[in-house]
Amino acid sequence: MDRIYRRQRHVYDLTRKYYLLGRDALIAGLDAGPGARVLEVGCGTGRNLIVAARAFPAARFTGLDISAAMLATARANIARAGLSERIDLVQADATAFDAAALSGGAGFDRVFLSYTVSMIPDWQAALAQAARALAPGGRLDLVDFGQQEGLPPTFRRALFAWLDRFDVTPRAGLPAAVAAIAAAEGLTSDWSSTRRGYAWTARLARGA
Repeated sequence: MDRIYRRQRHVYDLTRKYYLLGRDALIAGLDAGPGARVLEVGCGTGRNLIVAARAFPAARFTGLDISAAMLATARANIARAGLSERIDLVQADATAFDAAALSGGAGFDRVFLSYTVSMIPDWQAALAQAARALAPGGRLDLVDFGQQEGLPPTFRRALFAWLDRFDVTPRAGLPAAVAAIAAAEGLTSDWSSTRRGYAWTARLARGA
């Protein structure tokens, strides 16, 4: 990941601004109240954490990423935004992080993944690990590329070919994986396709 993002990290947010659709809606809907512990898996440059921390000033945030290069950029961006005291950054594998240690033992009230599962090779394991990080009453939200099922086939082929250049693979098995993880972990789940299949969203929730 450091090889891929060593240069991209400097222009990442500018180039992703126009096609990572739905991420700001996800953040706005986090509903992270006072004292809430929020985790972003695959935090990249820290852009989403900054937006979320500003939207929910009484919550505490943790960002996790495997790329040291991305975390260096995130750390600088967060410091520039004056949010270093409210946002912690951790280098870890999304499939094997220690949620208890990161959350102080209680788990996280909110976990979110924004255009992350399409970039993680073992994305099912990462999603399952994120679900296990939920505290009682906690909720996981994600948004990522869909299968473009309502859009012209030519658009789908062009988009998928372009994404493949950056090692991004929209996950056709995402709805089934969400349902399977919910069943295994005793969670409720919901999944939807938006913007004619351009983006897929999902939610997993643990009972109180």
